[in-house]
Amino acid sequence: MDLLFRLGRATAAEIRDGLADPPSYSAVRAHLRILEEKGHVRHDVDGPRYVYLPRAGRDTERRRALTHLLDTFFGGSREALVSTLVSERGVELDDAEVARLTALIAAAKRRDA
Repeated sequence: MDLLFRLGRATAAEIRDGLADPPSYSAVRAHLRILEEKGHVRHDVDGPRYVYLPRAGRDTERRRALTHLLDTFFGGSREALVSTLVSERGVELDDAEVARLTALIAAAKRRDA
C-alpha cells in the first residue's frame, strides 16, 4: 500500500521492483488480489496489464488501519495506545510536543461535549 500511495498507480511488476526484499511475482499478484477482495485496491486494465490503484485515500486507510490496531492490540482503549506510545524507551516529549498533544486532547473534549 505504501508503494501504491507513493506511486499513485502501479503494476504488480512495478510494485515488486519497489520492494526492498521482494517476494515472487506471483506472491505480489496474490497479495494484490487479496487487497482488492478486501476493498483496499482496485485495478484498471491497460492492454494485457492490470494497473492497481488505492481505492481510498491515504487518510481513510490510515484511520482504518489505526482503528484495527486500536481494537486488536489495545481493546479499543485510546489511553492504552497513547500510554504505550509515550512510555517507550527513548521517547522524549519536548514541551512543544506536549503542548500540541494537550491542545489536541482539549479540542477532542470540546468536540465531544
